[in-house]
Amino acid sequence: MSRRKRRSKGGSIGFQKHGNGDGHRDVAESDDVLIVGAGVVGSALAYALGKEGRRVHVIERDLSEPDRIVGELLQPGGYLKLVELGLEDCVKEIDAQEVFGYALFKDGKKTRIPYPLKNFRSDIAGRSFHHGRFIQRLREKASSLSNVRLEQGTVTSLLEENGMIKGVNYKTRTGEASTAYACLTVVCDGCYSNLRRSLCNPKVDVPSCFVGLVLKNCQLPFANHGHVILADPSPILFYPISSHEIRCLVDVPGQSVPSITNGELAQYLKTVVAPQVPPELHDSFMTAIDSGNVKPMANRSMPADPCPTPGAVLLGDAFNMRHPLTGGGMTVALSDVVVLRDLLRPLNDFDDASTLCRYLESFYTIRKPMASTINTLAGALYKVFCASPDPARKEMRQACFDYLSLGGIFSLGPIAILSGLNPRPLSLVLHFFAVAVYGFWRLMLPFPSPDRIYTGARLISGASGIIFPILKAEGIRQMFFPFFMPAYYRAPLLRQIIQKKEPRT
Repeated sequence: MSRRKRRSKGGSIGFQKHGNGDGHRDVAESDDVLIVGAGVVGSALAYALGKEGRRVHVIERDLSEPDRIVGELLQPGGYLKLVELGLEDCVKEIDAQEVFGYALFKDGKKTRIPYPLKNFRSDIAGRSFHHGRFIQRLREKASSLSNVRLEQGTVTSLLEENGMIKGVNYKTRTGEASTAYACLTVVCDGCYSNLRRSLCNPKVDVPSCFVGLVLKNCQLPFANHGHVILADPSPILFYPISSHEIRCLVDVPGQSVPSITNGELAQYLKTVVAPQVPPELHDSFMTAIDSGNVKPMANRSMPADPCPTPGAVLLGDAFNMRHPLTGGGMTVALSDVVVLRDLLRPLNDFDDASTLCRYLESFYTIRKPMASTINTLAGALYKVFCASPDPARKEMRQACFDYLSLGGIFSLGPIAILSGLNPRPLSLVLHFFAVAVYGFWRLMLPFPSPDRIYTGARLISGASGIIFPILKAEGIRQMFFPFFMPAYYRAPLLRQIIQKKEPRT
């Protein structure tokens, strides 16, 4: 009997409860899917595949509530994916706040940029929350399925036989060495992954660091909005994470921050950053610094460069990262989960690892429009938003602020891309160069001069130098011409083969 046939009418595989009554099945039989990591991707995928009737085993290094300063803002496009996965209730009962857009501040001026939500139902918006609370809700949702088992353990290596991944070696919670087998192993163990090297070509870049603080007893200038201050030397972010707390993320260029132990970081925040914070938040910002609860974190970016390996798939931050300025990480992650779930849905089983590997090569192309658009925007916007002594870069930064302040299509178009509601690479490129042309045109008024023309030319050249290397790293052909990628057509072809097969008995 095929694994499809073993599924119950409710969508779950039959199981035998342990003696302790925890509702988990007997694990003597090999799992369909083994997931390394129970973060956003791992937990969401476990639930999605569990609902499909797959037998899923999740191994997570630490099942206690994580405490992170990123992964706290879910864009509307990401929330739509959460709804598509049936996980929208995971943002309930954690004091999550609705987010309806962004406010942008520069040199005493400000502009509000709302999300284009009028064509969506009333509950569709961004969500911001404590990261750990959201993760625990996702884990609870996944473990509520009888055919999904969460286990705390540390994966030490992938189990490879004849070029195929058969499972993992890991240490249990008690330190005992163990092995877990599955037809498909999904590695999503985060940005510090020690397993990614055999599954991709990692090229990790650290353009900056975030310094995280929590502000209390204050109100944002624009309620239920993310706030971006175009400060010197780089942006400052504010957004609500509960009904009485505001997250502040101070970007510090470079791979390290001033020393915390000798007070250099606190001094930097008070003397360099605080004068650029909006007046409504200044006192709470200073109080947060004095409290000492300041957390630094390196911002990593890494383009997706997979090495397709039979029996394994790489997902999440272990696979692909972008600068967190735009808050797009969870949107990309949940979109990837939806794509992978839909690709696996028509398969009766995952026994043929080589065929499955060729089939899943289509995943890397199908995910590109959403993932690469958000990745490219994050990298390009960060470079534009950082201060620079270069006159051309200054003009580009000012042009970006003024362009978004125009309203209408000039703000709705870019914010639709950032929010994951319009993941179209061509729209991103058009708006990016529209900003550059707008900046060039402003320089020519009221009369062009040799200096203005030279600065304008360098502005256009600089814009090209920002976005084209990012597009190249993401894969121009896959982004803009996915229909010309052979792997794109493997999914429907294999679906036809599967549909023609007679049911196995």
